[in-house]
Amino acid sequence: MNITILSIGAVKTDYFKLAIAEYHKRLGPHAKLSLVELAAESFSESQKIAAKKKEGKRIAEYLSRRPEARVFLLDERGMELTSVEMAQKLDKINEPIIFVIGGSLGLEKELLERYERLSLSRLTFLHEMTKMVLLEQIYRSVAIINGKNYHH
Repeated sequence: MNITILSIGAVKTDYFKLAIAEYHKRLGPHAKLSLVELAAESFSESQKIAAKKKEGKRIAEYLSRRPEARVFLLDERGMELTSVEMAQKLDKINEPIIFVIGGSLGLEKELLERYERLSLSRLTFLHEMTKMVLLEQIYRSVAIINGKNYHH
C-alpha cells in the first residue's frame, strides 16, 4: 500500500508529533507512507478568500503531478465509514492513495467537487489532531486487512 497524507500547515505540537511518529513507525512494515506538508497562508480577515484560493491552488498543483493516485479529501461533510468499512475500501484500492487535509479555512470548492470526500467525524478537529486520527485509522485499517489483533 502506497499512501501519502498531504496537508496544509506543519504539525507544531510535541504530543501530536510523537503520536504521528509512532503510527508512521507502526505502518512502516505494511505500507509506504509519505507525509507532505504544504505551507499555510497567513491571512487577515479581509484576505481569507485569497488565502484559501492560494492553498487550494498548491493542493491542485501537487495532485496534478500524481494523476494515477486515488484522492480522498478530509471533509466533515464527507462519507462516514466504520473502521472495518475503511479497511475494506483501502484493501480494494490498487493505485497510490492520497489523503488531503486542508488548512484552517478548509478546502476549495473546486477540489471538493472533483475528489472523493471522507469524514473522520461530523465534529471539527485541529488539523494536527486530524492527521493523528487519520494515521491511527490507516494503521487500524492495515491491521484489520492483515488480521492483526488491534481492532476488536
